[in-house]
Amino acid sequence: MLLTRHARERLIKRLAKRRSSERVYRALWDFLDRSKKLMINDEVVIFTDGRKSLVCVKLPCERLPLEEIRTRVRGISEPYECVFPDGKLGKTTVPSKFLEMIPDGIYCFYLNREKRSLYVGSESPLLAVTLRPAKRWERDS
Repeated sequence: MLLTRHARERLIKRLAKRRSSERVYRALWDFLDRSKKLMINDEVVIFTDGRKSLVCVKLPCERLPLEEIRTRVRGISEPYECVFPDGKLGKTTVPSKFLEMIPDGIYCFYLNREKRSLYVGSESPLLAVTLRPAKRWERDS
């Protein structure tokens, strides 16, 4: 799961209490572990724990072997926000170093050079749009 700037700030304020990427993603995965998933339509997904709701949209991705992913990020030397949800890794680092921590396999791959974000995982990526108080129907369902 990748984060918009707004969602990142809301997570820091409401859950993580610190700005480091590792703490933000650790708080995010703790929240997802205790939440239930509500599919609104094909594009929108909401995770809620009854008090807070994380609103997400699906991102397009490609299924590639890890070697192909390594060749695509080879020329990148600046730090990116890198996410690997299967191993619960989320940090800001150079993508080539980040990919060294990932086991071989075929993964969904998403790269946004403009926003400097990289996603590698077994499921298609989600973009967290906002973290807000849960609405009444979300608390009841």
